[in-house]
Amino acid sequence: MTTVDSPATGGVASALRRLYFVRFGFAIVWAALLFLTKANLGPLGITLVIIYPLFDVAAAVVDSRSSRATGAARGLYVNIGISLLAAIGLAITSASSVSAVLRVWGAWAIVAGVVQLIVAIGRRKMGGQWPMILSGGISVLAGANFVISASGANPTLSSVAGYAVLGGIFFLVSAIRLGRAAKGN
Repeated sequence: MTTVDSPATGGVASALRRLYFVRFGFAIVWAALLFLTKANLGPLGITLVIIYPLFDVAAAVVDSRSSRATGAARGLYVNIGISLLAAIGLAITSASSVSAVLRVWGAWAIVAGVVQLIVAIGRRKMGGQWPMILSGGISVLAGANFVISASGANPTLSSVAGYAVLGGIFFLVSAIRLGRAAKGN
């Protein structure tokens, strides 16, 4: 019996691995679409900035359903609430300015990063969580940068696309490491 597939984790690692691959794919496609909009707040750009946290909600719902036995579900429920609030805030501020969007996005990145960090630390015995721990910490720093850059001259959403790509890469690495942890134990 491996650490990854033990009754304590209830096969959570396998479900997480699939979810992490999906999250990687979504992040890359989303970022490419945002780059194609030239990071403008036109109809497609607005739709994209609202869809991202809604996708995060859906991913957290899927994750929480497979993670109830591990105790991680509480943090995921917090993430669902935070991401729903972010989607609402982004819908409201997207009618205003890129600066307003960056402030909301930054606040969301900070709080969601802290939650991700806590959940990943709780899951570290499962394996494959170091990329998620790093991603949570980087999300906090990136969020602060978004808030600060919102006050600068000519703020742009391009950095948000880069943030999504980096987050997607962390999900990919974590998915790969979860697979290796299952084979190695």
